[in-house]
Amino acid sequence: MSNIYLGYHFTIGSKDSNTNEETKQLASDILIAELGETAFESFTETETGVSAFVQKDLWDEMILENINILKSEEFDIDYTFEEIDQVNWNEEWEKNFEPIDVDGNCHVRAPFHPKTNAEYDIIIEPKMSFGTGHHETTHMMIQHLLEIDVTNMKTLDMGCGTAILAILAEMKGAQPIDAIDIDNWCYLNSIENAERNNCKQITVYEGEAALLEGKQYDLIIANINRNILLNDMQAYVDCLNPKGTLLLSGFYTEDIPFIDAACTERGLTYVKKFERNNWVSLKYVN
Repeated sequence: MSNIYLGYHFTIGSKDSNTNEETKQLASDILIAELGETAFESFTETETGVSAFVQKDLWDEMILENINILKSEEFDIDYTFEEIDQVNWNEEWEKNFEPIDVDGNCHVRAPFHPKTNAEYDIIIEPKMSFGTGHHETTHMMIQHLLEIDVTNMKTLDMGCGTAILAILAEMKGAQPIDAIDIDNWCYLNSIENAERNNCKQITVYEGEAALLEGKQYDLIIANINRNILLNDMQAYVDCLNPKGTLLLSGFYTEDIPFIDAACTERGLTYVKKFERNNWVSLKYVN
């Protein structure tokens, strides 16, 4: 049975009618971050603001009541909404999904985008599990992976989404690889994308951090959000091998002290940071 989604289309302005691109981007980032902590599961940045999508049966009238930026004295945010049937989703992404090019070495594209000469060419069918609001974090996590020799590393892609990072890890020689996501669409989409990129080392699971009990990894990739990372940090550390590497993203510059404290107090050592448009990705070793 197809899921029905509600598409909320937010138009962002400012109270003083002077909305520049930087201001709109800041408001979009804040709005996506706040909605991302609710039942909303996918986002598209548009010319006028943000479109956000939530399964109709998970919708609660109180969700928007708790989104602080909608009550902001600085921003003026209006919205409309519509029902979207799942079967129309690929057409929606074809209109909005842009390929990711990381330093000319890695190209993440949909099947309808042309192939490039990048060393790592990853084909992703976007579907419901991918949102343009996550491009910055994906880009930085790819940067980290491009710098690491992952040959024969047992790897975990936690909150795998479309399995972009698991696929790149396999292309660079990591094995075996577990890819885990709590969302059924992400789970199914990750299986499809692993097959689409001829991956043989990736096993996809539907679930959360409880699945990690008894597992051990040399490399853990977790591109989720601040609250989930903080909640599950102990589980990551418990299954990270000595001298293992932990890559984290999905949070903002102002979240660094919280993430860093959660890592260092558990014995991890900070190594490196990437930052793009206030999004951050951190590297730690055990």
